[in-house]
Formats: sequence, C-alpha cells, structure tokens
Amino acid sequence: MEMETVQTLPDGRVALRFERRLAHPREKVWRALTEVDQLRSWFVEILDYDRCRLDFAAGASLTFVANGLPDGHGEVTVCQPPAVLEYTWAGETLRFELTQDGAGCVLVFTNVVDDPGTAAAVTSGWRTGLDRLADALG
Repeated sequence: MEMETVQTLPDGRVALRFERRLAHPREKVWRALTEVDQLRSWFVEILDYDRCRLDFAAGASLTFVANGLPDGHGEVTVCQPPAVLEYTWAGETLRFELTQDGAGCVLVFTNVVDDPGTAAAVTSGWRTGLDRLADALG
C-alpha cells in the first residue's frame, strides 16, 4: 500500500502525507526513525550525522548539520514510542505515525512546509527516502 496526498492548510502551508505499509513491527520501524545509525541508511543524505544532535525525546532540541549549508534547528514536539514522533526542522514539521497491522505496521509520514513550491521540491526526495527506509528495514 502506497498513498500520497497534498493538502493546503488554512494558514496557507502545505501538508504532504505519505502512507506506507511496512512488513515489520512498529518497534523495529521506530528504531529506524530515532536511532542515528539507522537514520544514516535512509534519511536525508546530505546530513553529517556525526555532527548532528538528534535526541528524539519530548521537548528535546535538535540540530541538523549538512555539509556546506547553515545548521537547521528544531524541537521534538511529540514523542510517544513506538507510535508517534513529531518534530520541527527549520520551520517545517515532520510527523511519523506508526500503527501495528498484523505482523507489520502502517507508517503515515506528514511533512508540513511553507508553500506549494517547497512541497513540489521535496516530494520526490521523501518518496525516495521512504523507499530506502523499506529497503533498510529488510
């Protein structure tokens, strides 16, 4: 199952929503979303994971370091293992929701961005990243 939707929010921002069924329990997927060594295999390729500060705990500050770009900052706004992780990154919101589904789970990933142009620019990257996540889990 793969579904993607784009919705303009009342404040003018845009929510990209991706839904994927993964053949793994949500606890395993949760580790892939929150452990730096696992993020390296599927998440944003330009990040220098050795210099990032990615402590996914409720209220934690995050620092995203990409070579040659200014650091991005964020905060964990929701952390309910192994079901919901939401954080901000440079003004965007990233939300991961995991629902157990038999032996596997359903991942709903939502990225809220400022405008349609940004949404168009990041959609294919997230599609690729989620495909890489599925491969990394296997």
